[in-house]
Amino acid sequence: MKFILFLAALVVIFLLAFIVSNNKKGIKLKPVAIMLVLQLVFAYLLLNTEIGLVIIRGVSGLFEHLLKYAAEGVNFVFGGMAMKGAAPFFLNVLMPIVFISVLIGIAQYIKVLPIIVRFLGLVLSKVNGLGRLESYNAVASAVFGQSEVFISVKKQLPFLPEHRLYTLCTSAMSTVSASILGAYMTMIDPKYVITALVLNLFGGFIIANIINPYEVTEQEDIIDIQDSEKQTFFEMLGEYILDGFKVAIIVGAMLIGFVALISMINYVFAAIFGISFQTALGYVFAPLAFVVGIPSSEIVDAGTIMATKLLSNEFVAMIDLGKISESLSSRTVGIISVFLVSFANFSSIGIISGAVKGLNEKKGNVVAKFGLKLLFGATLVSLLTAAITGIML
Repeated sequence: MKFILFLAALVVIFLLAFIVSNNKKGIKLKPVAIMLVLQLVFAYLLLNTEIGLVIIRGVSGLFEHLLKYAAEGVNFVFGGMAMKGAAPFFLNVLMPIVFISVLIGIAQYIKVLPIIVRFLGLVLSKVNGLGRLESYNAVASAVFGQSEVFISVKKQLPFLPEHRLYTLCTSAMSTVSASILGAYMTMIDPKYVITALVLNLFGGFIIANIINPYEVTEQEDIIDIQDSEKQTFFEMLGEYILDGFKVAIIVGAMLIGFVALISMINYVFAAIFGISFQTALGYVFAPLAFVVGIPSSEIVDAGTIMATKLLSNEFVAMIDLGKISESLSSRTVGIISVFLVSFANFSSIGIISGAVKGLNEKKGNVVAKFGLKLLFGATLVSLLTAAITGIML
């Protein structure tokens, strides 16, 4: 049954992408097929083999140690509050982002990270049917995040046509930044965080190839990555510490606003219709939850979490998932978990268009214009990742 559902999910996802495609005759089936196979292979390795178990244990163990080191700094500043068993979300989940940001800064400063990102981008460009810039941007988005990544390609922004800009933005919205991986791993099983990170990378290329197919000439496909101004080591440390803190504060502020807003809407909606707004959305998303492999008895609960992520953000949805996870099957928890690991939500439209506008106002306006189509594509990426995970569980 799950194989039939998987095929149905592929048909639904690809059909939805095809309907909004801006060049239906230009869709290249070969790279789509290759990357779909790669997704299946990586999903199987990560979720069903000893090799995958070793990889996941290694990565999650690394982040576990990093979070412990981060806790030392948090405990020093906040007087051990985080050690009393009832530390607030801000201390346990968001503050470690500061330390992870510092490590990314160090890797960037010693030129290790740029080499890795460029190498992976070059390898991906051989199979994804897109340009080297798009491939670089996808890997860089998974490291730096959906807004910061555009700084590294700001020299190219004025010259990028709309179709290439769309692909860059799709990658940025479909992935998550390395600095918050540790935060996710405190909320959902690390194996689903890692699996989603890998699958979304290929999924972004698959959906972009259907919605937004195009050819890139050699003359157009030039990577001229913007290097940051030369800083001393301690200037760099200060910058990345503050950047990490800003991310934590921004996420915290968004959580306060969204959780409070959803709570108010639920109350008003329930008073009028006798059902919460989130539950109503759960029924709307239930068919999508079913088609990606979630058992029929749990599709409304799953649809509610999926809708919450789309309307607010992944952190709010992960908190809600944690509240009901014990009442759901492990299969459902796994599928929902991978769906949540991306930046595909309405607020990201403003974040990405704002980031691009800060570097080039004209291109920022272009991004805002295709914002809904961008969110649509990134959500299809999450659904594809969920469907592939469903066939493996």
